Amino acid sequence: MYANIFIFVLLEKKNPLNKKVFVVLVTYNGAHWIDKNIQSLLQSRYPVSIIAIDNNSTDNSAELLSKYPLVDLIRSQENLGFGKANNIGMKRALEQGADYVFLLNQDAWVFEETIEGLVYIMETKAEFGILSPLHFSPDINVNLDDNFKIYLGRATSRIDSVNIVPFVNAAAWMLSRKCIETVGYFEPLFGHYGEDRNYTDRVIYHKFLIGIDADSKIVHDRIVTRNFNKDVTQSRYKILSTLINPRHSLAKGYLLGFKEVIGLPKYFAKLYGASKAFNLFLKLSGYYITQLFNAGQLATARNNAK
Repeated sequence: MYANIFIFVLLEKKNPLNKKVFVVLVTYNGAHWIDKNIQSLLQSRYPVSIIAIDNNSTDNSAELLSKYPLVDLIRSQENLGFGKANNIGMKRALEQGADYVFLLNQDAWVFEETIEGLVYIMETKAEFGILSPLHFSPDINVNLDDNFKIYLGRATSRIDSVNIVPFVNAAAWMLSRKCIETVGYFEPLFGHYGEDRNYTDRVIYHKFLIGIDADSKIVHDRIVTRNFNKDVTQSRYKILSTLINPRHSLAKGYLLGFKEVIGLPKYFAKLYGASKAFNLFLKLSGYYITQLFNAGQLATARNNAK
C-alpha cells in the first residue's frame, strides 16, 4: 500500500521551481507520530526527498519508517541527540544536490502548501538563511504553540508576510544550501538543547536573516512541561551558547555567561522556589568554572563558526 502511495505521489507532482528540497527527520521513540509526519510530507504540493535518522529508538519507529520505500533511513547505533543526528542528514542532503534542507521534528506535520510557500519566499528573498512556518498546537487554526508565541512576539521587523526574528526553535527550519555551506552544521559540543540557539547566533553573524512566515504553518504536537533537571541542562547550554557566540569576544562571552549564572536562578526561583534556585546556582557555578578551563575548546568552536 505504501509503495503505491509513493508511486502515485511521484507521478502526480511537478516541481515548478525546479529546486531540490530534502526533508531531514530525526526520530527517537516517535512511533506515535511517524505515519502522520511522513504522510503529510507525501501529500505536500511541492515534492520532497526524505532522509530519516533514527537515534537507536527502543520502540518501532525505525520499523515504521522502513515501510516507506522512498525514505532514506539511517539507523544510528546510539542516541546522537538532535544536532549531531541532523548533521548526518544535512550532509547527505547536500551530497545529493539539495538546494534547500527542511529540518522537521518527529512530532510535527506539514500542510499541502507549507513547503511550497517557504521555498518560494526563499527563492525570491535570498537574504533569508532560515525560514520557519507558524507552529500551531494540535487544535489547528485555534492556538499557536505556547513557546512559539514567545519567538514570534520578539519580531524586530517584517518583510511582506515574513516576521524577522533573532531566534526560532528548530522544529521546522527551511535552510538554504548557501546558508548551510556558509554557517556549517550544528556544533557537536551540544548534546540535546541549545544547538539551535547557537546555530541562529551563527546565522546572524554571517548576515543571514531568520524569518517566520505568517502564511505557512505546521502542527507541533507537543506538551511543554517544566522539569528541574531539564531546566538545569538547558541553562548550562544557554551559558555555553553565550560563551561561543561569535558575535562577541570570548572575554565578553565569559562576562555575559557569569551574568547568566546569577540571572537564570533568579528567573527559575519564581517556578521552583528559593531552595531549588540556589541548587541551580551551585550547578551553574560549577559548570561555569569548568568552562573557564575549557577556553581552548571554546575558542576552537568559535573559530569554526566564523
